[in-house]
Amino acid sequence: MKTLEAPAALLRCSYASPLGPMTLAATSKGLAGVWFDGQKHMPDTRGWPEQPDHPVLQQAQNELAQYFAGQRPRFDLPLDLGRGTDFQQQVWQGLLDIPAGQTLSYGALGTRIGRPAAVRAVGAAVGRNPISIIVPCHRVVGADGALTGYAGGLERKTALLKLEQTMATTMHP
Repeated sequence: MKTLEAPAALLRCSYASPLGPMTLAATSKGLAGVWFDGQKHMPDTRGWPEQPDHPVLQQAQNELAQYFAGQRPRFDLPLDLGRGTDFQQQVWQGLLDIPAGQTLSYGALGTRIGRPAAVRAVGAAVGRNPISIIVPCHRVVGADGALTGYAGGLERKTALLKLEQTMATTMHP
């Protein structure tokens, strides 16, 4: 029988990204949240203590700054994905395997994680990804390659994919 642990306490800070203000959250285990302010499924973070000097939050800010400057296609942060269901965590782990500059359809992601018939459930889990950009849900597209929903807005998804295409061509010509 699985023992339920109380979730680790969340600490937060604000981050001014080129695509708009963001909220970052961390636990003692790692980075637990990256949301564009006002995006879908963003939790109410007002009760979480503000601690911008937390080491994981500082590292996240530094790595995001490098990413937005086109200098970091991958992140090296410890992650805490423990706030999702087992299925959601499986989908979020699958997202981490999509390289920068590439996209994957929801169906292909489902197949990759051994759940080829669960396309809608995969889509729902992708939409609830709590760690935007770093767990790259923006790299998932429709079956025909069309840009589909993104909790942070399609204009941000487009900008992120364009940034990564530029990084892919300049870092690996």
